[in-house]
Amino acid sequence: MNKSVLMVGSGAYLPEKILTNDDLATFVDTDDGWIKQRTGIAQRHIVADGELTSDLAYNAAINALENANMTADDIDVIVLATTTPDDTFPATAAQVQNRLGAYNAFAFDVQAVCAGFVYALTVAESLLLANKGRRALVIGAESFSKLLDWEDRTTCVLFGDGAGAVILEASDDAQNYGILSSALYTDGRHRDILYVDGGPSKTGSVGHVRMKGQDVFRHAVEKLASSMYAVIEQAGVSETEIDWLIPHQANLRIIDGMQKKLGLPADRVVRTVSEHANTSAASIPLALNQAVSDGRVKSGHLLAFEAIGGGLSWGAALVRYGRP
Repeated sequence: MNKSVLMVGSGAYLPEKILTNDDLATFVDTDDGWIKQRTGIAQRHIVADGELTSDLAYNAAINALENANMTADDIDVIVLATTTPDDTFPATAAQVQNRLGAYNAFAFDVQAVCAGFVYALTVAESLLLANKGRRALVIGAESFSKLLDWEDRTTCVLFGDGAGAVILEASDDAQNYGILSSALYTDGRHRDILYVDGGPSKTGSVGHVRMKGQDVFRHAVEKLASSMYAVIEQAGVSETEIDWLIPHQANLRIIDGMQKKLGLPADRVVRTVSEHANTSAASIPLALNQAVSDGRVKSGHLLAFEAIGGGLSWGAALVRYGRP
C-alpha cells in the first residue's frame, strides 16, 4: 500500500501590536486609501520589543499541537520556514524544539522567503515518505518588520509579522487524503527584483527589503498559475474540484488574478491580506488556520496552496485536509 502524508492540524500566532494604515501615515508619506487601493492591506501585526521569530513559531506550534490533540513527544521532524531567524546560527527550529521539549525530533530551517511554507511542506513530506519519522511539525514564522526600511513607502507598507503551523502525519491508508501533489521552482536570474541588501557574507548587516513591484507583479500571476496547473495535473483533478484556494497573502490584486485564472468563485478563496499584510513564509499557514478555525475548511476539503517570493522562488501544493 502506498504511503501518503496527511495534514491533520493547524495553528497560528500573531503579535499583539497592530499597526493600521492610519498609524503608518503618521510617520510614512502614505495614506490608508493609497495602500488599500494598491494592495488591499488595512493593517498588520508587528512584534513587540524583544519578541523573536522563535517566540512566534513556538506559540503557533503549541496552538497546532493542541488543535491536533498531540504533544511535543509525538513529533519526529520540525521544519521551520523563515527569512528572519533569531540568529545567524543555530537554526531557529532548534530553539523551538528546545522550548517545546520535542527532543525526539530533529529540526532545521528552510529559507525560500515568501515561498518558504510550500518548500517546507514539500521537504517535510519527502522526509516522512522516506521513513525519517511519522509526524512532522511544519512552521512558517517571520518578524519581517525587522527587514523594512521605514522610509521606503513602496515596501514598508506591505509586510507584517506572524507565524502559522501545521502537523503532518504519515499514513498507509490515506484514501486520497493528504498531500496529493506539489511543485517547486526557482529562477535566480530574477534575484534583483526582490531581495534584501545585506547579509553575513556580503555586508555583515541584516539589510533592508528592496523590490521592483511592477516586475514582481508581472512574474507572480504567470508563475503562480503555471505551478498551480502543474500540481492539478499531477494530482489528476480539475480546478472545479478545489474547495479552497489558500494563496500567499502578498497583494489582493495577485490573489484576485489567481482566482480568475483558476475560474474559482470569489467565496472559495481565503483572503487575510487585509488584516495580516504580507507575512512571507507565515502567510499561507496563517490563512489556513483562520479558515479552519472559523469552520470554512473542513476535513475532506481539497486545498490549493501557492506562493512566490525572492529568488525568484515559487511553488504550489494540493492537499486534501484532515483524516479519512
